Amino acid sequence: MFRFALPTKIIFGKKCVKEHAAELLTLGKKAFIVTGKYSAKLNGSLLDVQEALESIGISYILFDQITSNPTIDQVRTAAQIAREKKVDFIIGIGGGSPLDAAKAIAVLATNELDDQQLFTGPYAQPFLPVAAVPTTAGTGSEVTQYSILSNANLETKTSIAHSGIFPKLAFLDARYTTKLPKRVTIHTAVDALSHSLEGYLSVKANTFSNIFAEKSLHLLGECLPYISKDPTLQIREKLLYASMLGGIVIAHTGTTAVHSMGYSLTYFKGIDHGRANGLLLAEYLRYLDVSYHEKIQSILQILQMKTIDEFAAKMHHLLGETDTITAAEVKLFSEKAAGAANISNTLLPPTEQDLAAMFQKSLKFVS
Repeated sequence: MFRFALPTKIIFGKKCVKEHAAELLTLGKKAFIVTGKYSAKLNGSLLDVQEALESIGISYILFDQITSNPTIDQVRTAAQIAREKKVDFIIGIGGGSPLDAAKAIAVLATNELDDQQLFTGPYAQPFLPVAAVPTTAGTGSEVTQYSILSNANLETKTSIAHSGIFPKLAFLDARYTTKLPKRVTIHTAVDALSHSLEGYLSVKANTFSNIFAEKSLHLLGECLPYISKDPTLQIREKLLYASMLGGIVIAHTGTTAVHSMGYSLTYFKGIDHGRANGLLLAEYLRYLDVSYHEKIQSILQILQMKTIDEFAAKMHHLLGETDTITAAEVKLFSEKAAGAANISNTLLPPTEQDLAAMFQKSLKFVS
């Protein structure tokens, strides 16, 4: 038995925002655009959205103050403005940070919640609808019910998980990814890889979600040799498609120990999310290989690789020099990962000792 639902209408292709602008009329007549300061202006996505809204008579407020790894305070500030301006819906433009922020703003714009209730509910009022315009190929946030925020209270990243924050519309145009720095292209692609790989190895995986995971992994296997160069638009379209599929996967399977561990690397050490996952993936595969060898071999085969060592070498080639980790960090990060909700999705739930071993083997351990 399996269950599958995806309430997001996906529109994929060149100029999809302008050519399908009328879809936004289903969400309301006043929009609140959520994005960062620079990239959406540089890649043309913000202008396309603004012109699309103007062409169909939708007014908008622009909030362009979202930073990487958005905080609770950031989304509270934005939500207060959205509430005061009485907007009808939210449009998130950018990578995972603006998209996740947009979803959190949609929650807070209609609900008075303290920092704990933001993540747990109960939510008294329906959320504002969200439209998503991804400009990186990695997070898949445009098709998930998750919003990940930096939580200073718990010193980690915490997730809102609620079906009400699935974007109603997702516009995917790979042209918006062509100006990404090489580092961002690599890190976001590795994030997509992590999503599909973790989803395939989740206790919640099923034959249907695996169809999406396998297709995503297949596309990523084709693209990985090219992402450290200057990917063509065709490669970037494949990456964006693979990222979207990975998002669909984790919307149904959740993430696993890799994300549980990676959150501390990002929160405490400032390591990009996709890079953090990539540093951990090879040791995660080795950890599961003892009990789930056939599954691991299936993943490697789809990626056109033969061994975990080959996979590790590819990650090292893409990510470069491994970051360091101290004994104190290993202890703290392992404790936090062991308490993360998504750790239970792991096929072989790791102990704190298992997590510590993976941290030490994945990063350059310094006592």
